[in-house]
Amino acid sequence: MFGFRADGRRIKGIDPIVQITPYLMPMRCDAMVFLEHEIDYEMLTRYIATQLQKDEKITFMEIIIAAYVRAVSQHPEVNRFIMNKQYYSRKNCTVSFTLLKDPQDAESGETAVKIKFDPTDTIYDVRDRMERTIKASRGIDNKIFVDYLAAGLFKVPGLPNLVVMLVRLLDRYGLLPGSFLDEIPFHTGMFITNNASIGLHHVNHHIYNFGSTSLFFGMGLVEKRAVVENGKTRMKRFMPIGITADERVCSGAYYAGFFADMEKYLNHPELLEVPPESVKYDPHAEYHEPKVNKDNK
Repeated sequence: MFGFRADGRRIKGIDPIVQITPYLMPMRCDAMVFLEHEIDYEMLTRYIATQLQKDEKITFMEIIIAAYVRAVSQHPEVNRFIMNKQYYSRKNCTVSFTLLKDPQDAESGETAVKIKFDPTDTIYDVRDRMERTIKASRGIDNKIFVDYLAAGLFKVPGLPNLVVMLVRLLDRYGLLPGSFLDEIPFHTGMFITNNASIGLHHVNHHIYNFGSTSLFFGMGLVEKRAVVENGKTRMKRFMPIGITADERVCSGAYYAGFFADMEKYLNHPELLEVPPESVKYDPHAEYHEPKVNKDNK
């Protein structure tokens, strides 16, 4: 309230043309822009194999998320969100995704998790944070706050509608406590889904009106297409990603710089092995997240 939220800080001095867009497009679904990107699957496969030789296990999703975290460290404008038609700078760098309770059993059920990252994280830091969260969330008996909340709501008829209405109202005016927001996966900078892991093509997923999700990445099955290399044509493998963005968050120029950096890091993941030389923050919105203790992952 009054420009302060547990997860963000009100931004002032925004270009009037950008600032008026939430009034013209009040809901996130009004402002969805769809993009597609192709990852060089063969190049990243070789990189992952090289890491395995160093006893470092890295996955495709970890590389994508690490590229996102690094790009956000240089383009904080993309890490903003809109609530009640007002612009806020996020006071964290978060990524949410859904995972199976048992990866070997599709009937085991799903859960959604959210992970906080530090803008100085390397690809190894990103991996360690993800491994710790996934380990704590997997298993039929391992339930997180969202699981208990969803299960409890449906025990009383009519309670889901009442609770969701109350949460939306409190969220709109910035009255939800930080501890609650930390557990809700829809209040995140990026949501990502790995459709390839369940044998599906990439999608341009909708961005939820509930919460503050600004970007949604949908990884898909590897595809082959003809390319010309050294004057010869061959079939090459690519992993497509469907991207959905909230165009109101910042101007197209900021998005262009952000996605250009992401492409650079996805084409050269070795750059993610060391911290960035510097980190950029929105005014009064600097944040830090302690590194993972590898002994207690």
